[in-house]
Amino acid sequence: MSQITIQCRLVAKEATRQTLWQLMAELNTPFINELLQQVAQYPDFEQWRQRGRLTAKVIEQLGNELKKDPRFLGQPARFYTSGISLVEYIFKSWLKLQQRLQRKLDGKRRWLEVLKSDEQLIKDSQTDLETIRQKATEILQSYEGTERLFNSLFQAYRDEQNILTQTALNYLLKNRCQLPKKPEDAKKFAKRRRKVEITIKRLQKQINGRLPQGRDLTNDNWLETLNLACDTDPKDVEQSRTWQDKLLKKSQSIPFPINYETNEDLTWSKNEKGRFCVQFNGISDLKFEIYCDQRQLKWIQRFYEDQQVKKDGKDQHSSGLFTLRSGRILWQEGKGKGELWDIHRLTLQCTLETRCWTHEGTEQVKQEKADEIAGILTRMNEKGDLTKNQKAFVRRKQSTLNRLEKPFPRPSQPLYQGKSNILVGVSMELKKPATIAVIDGVTRKVLTYRNIKQLLGKNYPLLNRQQRQKQRQSHQRNIAQRKEAFNQFGDSELGQHIDRLLAKAIISIAQKYQAGSIVVPKLEDIREATQSEIQAKAEAKIPNCIEAQAEYAKKYRMQVHEWSYGRLIDNIQAQASKLGIFIEESQQPLQGTPLQKAAELAFKAYRSRLSA
Repeated sequence: MSQITIQCRLVAKEATRQTLWQLMAELNTPFINELLQQVAQYPDFEQWRQRGRLTAKVIEQLGNELKKDPRFLGQPARFYTSGISLVEYIFKSWLKLQQRLQRKLDGKRRWLEVLKSDEQLIKDSQTDLETIRQKATEILQSYEGTERLFNSLFQAYRDEQNILTQTALNYLLKNRCQLPKKPEDAKKFAKRRRKVEITIKRLQKQINGRLPQGRDLTNDNWLETLNLACDTDPKDVEQSRTWQDKLLKKSQSIPFPINYETNEDLTWSKNEKGRFCVQFNGISDLKFEIYCDQRQLKWIQRFYEDQQVKKDGKDQHSSGLFTLRSGRILWQEGKGKGELWDIHRLTLQCTLETRCWTHEGTEQVKQEKADEIAGILTRMNEKGDLTKNQKAFVRRKQSTLNRLEKPFPRPSQPLYQGKSNILVGVSMELKKPATIAVIDGVTRKVLTYRNIKQLLGKNYPLLNRQQRQKQRQSHQRNIAQRKEAFNQFGDSELGQHIDRLLAKAIISIAQKYQAGSIVVPKLEDIREATQSEIQAKAEAKIPNCIEAQAEYAKKYRMQVHEWSYGRLIDNIQAQASKLGIFIEESQQPLQGTPLQKAAELAFKAYRSRLSA
């Protein structure tokens, strides 16, 4: 993707801000809350949960019915549309999360099946422990040098029919693919198995209890729970915890945002002072001034110019080539006393197409859209006799195709031309969030390496500062949890800042070597790699004692960086999209130094590309 999002302040008179706040907080947010509740109570909801997707148009139908409700009348049509699309997005995301939790739950249940005591394994195989160990030794020898050994053994265990072989595989899996040198401690094994059972129970609780919630701007739900807790004894511990969670949870103080999904819903202008202003479809009588810095100003200027070109050309240009793609109005939480529309800040977020900044990039976008429309027209023509509505649809598409040929005045700038055989591999580990290797896939040579210290340069001390902040916050959260007090502390922006610095440095090196793509590890592989790294350190530090290794691993995790690898990858993608550098995913090796892993990550991606 080559789209990014910029943000700026919206400034207006108090009456304008008050009107918008009342529309969003008193009408639109209750509309969304009610729609969320109705979707959760829909008769087919359990079927949606099981299959992981919604039935088409159901949320739209429920939303259209709610439009007639007297409680929500008086909103612009765009506000209703925004609310319906937001609820649909929320539930689609929630169902994805449910699927992920269900996969975790299924995995833990499968692991519980494997986690059998030595006594149970002897009983199942009707043999002795020495015979099981001998068979396990043969299996290990046959899998010597295999990557992702645990996964391979687990798959073999599920496919195996022979009782002795299956038992030996079971024995290896529960002992982390090793032959233990000490007899099994029955009490410690029972504790280990109990931990898995508790995890299963916790995941099941999350799956059953996590429903999308609205925003209680009036605190009515909180007060209702407080009165209930004061006047009524809880039925059981579970109900007591539910009340406690609701009372400790920080209430939302700002309404849901309003999404404008088409770029012509925003009208740009200049006031008498020369400042850019914007108006929105449905509330066009409300006018807002734009306040931003120089980084955003050039894009706002382009939005204004694109609209002027289309207007001066008497609608002969296509809005499909506008730099702006969509917008969003939202309030950002502020502090202080006074009216809510004075306390909170009004913000505009704009998603834009970076390629439309230049003539060459716009030509790319135009060709993509032209090819898409041409394909639609071809399919429609193949149908033969068309209905009246289908003919009107074809005419609209043909008109759009013709307008795409009208060029917008854009500066010329040569497009970035990366070499497909040059790849930048980015390995990610606990203490080193990013290490890179630039490789040539044709010659199979590593052109250069960069470790985390070289990538950050003079900003490297920020890494240790971020680690100290994380540890301090973790300690404070632990204390608050013990006191059953508020413990939802917000993170600082330091981690995000470091991610941006790393992404900028990686893109700079990719440009220097004319890399065609950047290879990042899959998030699932990162988790496995970090777990393997911790396990390897534990085994080296305390050999032949699984319990002590587990305790060491727990303490080690508390001392190293708790990094958001997904956030770092998102920053790399955002920076790469501006130049048109492709992002690929590959499996990160479990063994080797960070530099070796980065190089092998890139070589794997290149080999995979050739084989495909």
